[in-house]
Amino acid sequence: MAGKIQKIHTSHHSNSHNLHSNPSSPSLAPSIITTRTSLSDELELSSSKSKQSISSIPHPNLNAHIPDSSSHPPGLTPSEKYKLTDFHLVRTLGTGSFGRVHQAYHRPTSRYFAMKVLPKEKVVRTNQVEHTRNERRLLVNVHNPFIVNVWGAFQDSSNLYILMDYAPGGELFTLLRRARRFPDPVAKFYAAEVALALHYLHSQSIIYRDLKPENILLGADGHIKLIDFGFAKVVYDVTWTLCGTPDYLAPESVDWYALGVLIFEMLAGYPPFHSEDPNPLKLYQRIQAGIVTYPSGFNPNAINLIQCFLRSDLSERYGNMNHGTEDIFAHPWFAEVLWDRLYRKEIPAPFIPTISGEGDSSAYDTYQENDVGQYGLPSSDPHGHLFDDFEYTC
Repeated sequence: MAGKIQKIHTSHHSNSHNLHSNPSSPSLAPSIITTRTSLSDELELSSSKSKQSISSIPHPNLNAHIPDSSSHPPGLTPSEKYKLTDFHLVRTLGTGSFGRVHQAYHRPTSRYFAMKVLPKEKVVRTNQVEHTRNERRLLVNVHNPFIVNVWGAFQDSSNLYILMDYAPGGELFTLLRRARRFPDPVAKFYAAEVALALHYLHSQSIIYRDLKPENILLGADGHIKLIDFGFAKVVYDVTWTLCGTPDYLAPESVDWYALGVLIFEMLAGYPPFHSEDPNPLKLYQRIQAGIVTYPSGFNPNAINLIQCFLRSDLSERYGNMNHGTEDIFAHPWFAEVLWDRLYRKEIPAPFIPTISGEGDSSAYDTYQENDVGQYGLPSSDPHGHLFDDFEYTC
């Protein structure tokens, strides 16, 4: 698939929807939800205001270059040797099939990070060795404003540790769940930032393969960070591996297809092929049939773009045709988007998380904590040789 993606450097522009002004103070209130109105009302109100401010905006210059994103943010040192003993693990931010993610306070720099902890025994037992090594390898080498940065990867005798950006705004999934659905301009803003992240990955011959609201985090500024590259893959042709989340599983597991599903879910509040039947084969059959019912009130341009993304015929799917990503960035649904300004984060996000400080984690759900005192304890290490790109610095 990636072999067909044209490496077009577009003049990325940004949604001119000024849905919320940026906060004037870096110290904000501790809740992600405002108390004045419901979140859905907030987004509807800011959406209507943004529509009134949209003027005639020039068509994107698809021949200009995307701004350089090869450097890490200032003040951080990804080459530094991070040690487990330098961190205070504050709380669990999320759990998964293979491990959990902690909020981690780095004492030497007084910064907060997200630390993914993966038990080596479980990684080996579930045949995730290559996926885990691949995630570390890819994230160390990709640098984009809308993709999480990795600052270190190390191991002890029992666990693997991957150190990443901490995003205090929590998951887009949580925001969508509380709002129930997003107004059209809000969904467009997040979809545009995801499109920029995917375009960058594809220009590096990387297919993401696990796009869903749970894998999109919000920074303190409200802009997105794509996370979880366990299924990502460097590929120069079609990949046929069955992977990803079922609701987002395309016939060929292609990212643009998943973006169409994401746009639908943001606008409707549920995925286009969602089934109450617990049998996953029923869901796969619905995906293969490709029949989608659009709720009333959908923007006709949004419907057209989703249809272009959900085509099961790869040769007719947006992002994979002769014009590559030009078809996407020039689509009428994105007509107001000023891609270059959006790339530089000059457009305020539609929802600014209200946080009390850098370490505020109120946007995240509460999980039962594990015994972090077990991390770093000496024990037998039969699997360490499988992870030689994870340093022993604990």
